[in-house]
Amino acid sequence: MPPADPIAEAGTAVPVVADVTDVADVTDGACGAGFRSGSSSPGRASGECSASGTSSVPRHEDLLDRVAEWGPVGTPAGGFHLVPVCLERDLPLIGRWMNDPAAAAFWELAGPQEVTRDHLRAQLAGDGRSVPCLGVLDGAPMSYWEIYRADLDPLARHYPARPHDTGIHLLVGGVAHRGRGLGGLLLRAVADLVLAQRPTCTRVIAEPDVRNTPSVAAFLTAGFRFSAEVDLPAKRAALMVRDRSHRLPL
Repeated sequence: MPPADPIAEAGTAVPVVADVTDVADVTDGACGAGFRSGSSSPGRASGECSASGTSSVPRHEDLLDRVAEWGPVGTPAGGFHLVPVCLERDLPLIGRWMNDPAAAAFWELAGPQEVTRDHLRAQLAGDGRSVPCLGVLDGAPMSYWEIYRADLDPLARHYPARPHDTGIHLLVGGVAHRGRGLGGLLLRAVADLVLAQRPTCTRVIAEPDVRNTPSVAAFLTAGFRFSAEVDLPAKRAALMVRDRSHRLPL
């Protein structure tokens, strides 16, 4: 189970980082899953990096119904797209986000870039039960997500899991995207997307730290319900559940 929670304002992390426009224009670079600042058009739908790079697609992506091919969705804040992580392109940005003290308190990935690299690489080289993604809003990478199979995760030992339960973790890192209520809005959009793209999934699961009341509030705003408090190895968590019956049309 990834040790990650959305934190701080509206249930999301608030790292202080350089403006997101410092991310290189990589549409034609080493990683095919590119995006251009100011453009809502990602690169290859598969999300693959070049042969010389690290593949951003898990070996068995069918475990999550091909997240890389889900495509963009419209939200009240603009077009939003989950783009699977490409390690050599995205590591510097995600690493900076993880080193903000507010993020580090819950994600526990602060330190040298290698700490974040090892966390990402374990998912990218795994069996596809967890897919790390950048959240790209109107062409700007502004958040980090993990879409994972909660029923195949150690979390399933701590609650009555159902087949194909899908979990989400979120960190909002872009400075310009804080304080705008985007946490709940994007959580709703991604939960709707999961339920639309994974017909076998009946529930979306999250497990923020119970001390992280803004995070819990954001999940409630997004249509999740509080189910129970559960003791996990690293925290006491609020088990949040989004049922298929609450899904809104995309």
